[in-house]
Amino acid sequence: MFYRDERLALFIDGANLYAAAKALGFDIDYKLLRQEFMRRGKLLRAFYYTALLENEEYSPIRPLVDWLNYNGFAMVTKPAKEYTDSMGRRKVKGNMDIELTVDAMELAPHVDHIVLFSGDGDFRPLVESLQRKGVRVSVVSTIRSQPPMISDELRRQCDNFIELDELRDVVGRPARENADQDENVN
Repeated sequence: MFYRDERLALFIDGANLYAAAKALGFDIDYKLLRQEFMRRGKLLRAFYYTALLENEEYSPIRPLVDWLNYNGFAMVTKPAKEYTDSMGRRKVKGNMDIELTVDAMELAPHVDHIVLFSGDGDFRPLVESLQRKGVRVSVVSTIRSQPPMISDELRRQCDNFIELDELRDVVGRPARENADQDENVN
């Protein structure tokens, strides 16, 4: 439930939202997403959190980061750490949970409602703390993927769970992979 006069802030866990949308078979149109939440209340800030591989010449996420930065999103990035696991596989680690949590706690006195785009159960204590400060918290993720992308604890803690699949018609566009497949079929 949203009230048109409430002050809103969006906190987007980029990797988590990307994985949830991909599991549902669509891409997020961030311009439409921002417009949708501007319609639902007084949108004060829209934060997007992601880790970036600094040493690669081309990062597939760089164009998105640049576009978001120029189109009303507050970008929070940090270099991803690259390492090799015990099986010799190259892994990338870039957890943004602490940055998102600190920003949400700092902004809490200035907003009525925070919308968290993540299903990560590590955010349950953050949601609980925000609620103690009088902030309502909605969480956007999905239970329709296999496995579900939202932790049960986070879903139980938030004031309002928004199924990402139900936002598909409002903020989604067909996944690029599908578009490439469609072109190959014709």
